[in-house]
Amino acid sequence: MSNRYARQTVLGEIGSEGQARLAAASVLVVGAGGLGCPVLQYLVGAGVGRVTIVDHDTVEVTNLHRQPLYRMSDIGRLKVEAARDALQGFNPEVHIEARAERLTPQNTAALVAAADLVVDAADSFAVTYMLSDACFAAAKPLVSASVIGLTGYAGAFCGGGPSYRAVFPDVSIDGGTCDTVGVLGSAVAMMGSLQAHLALHLLLGFEPSVLGRVVTFDAKRLAFGGFGFDGSPEPEATVPFIAPEAVRADDIVVDLRGLDEAPVSPFAGARRLVVDTIEQLEEPSGRVVLACRSGQRSLMAADKLRARGITNLALVALG
Repeated sequence: MSNRYARQTVLGEIGSEGQARLAAASVLVVGAGGLGCPVLQYLVGAGVGRVTIVDHDTVEVTNLHRQPLYRMSDIGRLKVEAARDALQGFNPEVHIEARAERLTPQNTAALVAAADLVVDAADSFAVTYMLSDACFAAAKPLVSASVIGLTGYAGAFCGGGPSYRAVFPDVSIDGGTCDTVGVLGSAVAMMGSLQAHLALHLLLGFEPSVLGRVVTFDAKRLAFGGFGFDGSPEPEATVPFIAPEAVRADDIVVDLRGLDEAPVSPFAGARRLVVDTIEQLEEPSGRVVLACRSGQRSLMAADKLRARGITNLALVALG
């Protein structure tokens, strides 16, 4: 065995058997940004045998304060390729697959099926719900995290435990993002490192399992919290994300983006409403498809429509 892992194999909880488990494992990491960078560094450093990275973005100068895998020379490069090169230089013993694509309803199930464990590091509600649905169906563990401003959380879902939807069935957020609210690099690093630890905990089979647990962190107060959700019931009905190509001619499409954001909708005849005015939608005779950029507004609008008793819904994240 390589001396590379000597400081972790000496742990009684790991040893040569645990290291062999890591070497045989395959992990899917969706997102190679602020959360993904520490996740990838620590999983690759620990010797996880196969890591697949999914991200469609390129490196920007605004990424560098919190994404230490990248250098000034990487600006403009695809993140998955820059990350792969940095990680292979860090540990050539790990097989790294770089997939420069968005996570979509079309590719999610196949990507999840090929992995032993999935890490949601995309910080996107649409991605989280799509991964949760696929992981729950495939009984694969999902480690998800989110950070905005100076607060964040990380938790372990599915794989025999409750899904993300069982814990967070509704989206009750103000629509803020890292672009609008901001984020501190060290706070993201804390949650990304915690995600990596949760993933390794599951891959190594430590007991008690972290499935069914969420850990919260307030970087301003330096306070950790959290809760357990093992045994939480799954929601009776969920609203699926679908591909734009799956929108039918008889669907009632509501494009939730403003005209300044998207002057022309890709859906002919789409209604143009926003989350605050979705109640203006008349009682539909068929399926309502809610579309926005990331899926965040679609989820919020779906909550409002379900409160009215409208349940024949589908969501589209246009990117």
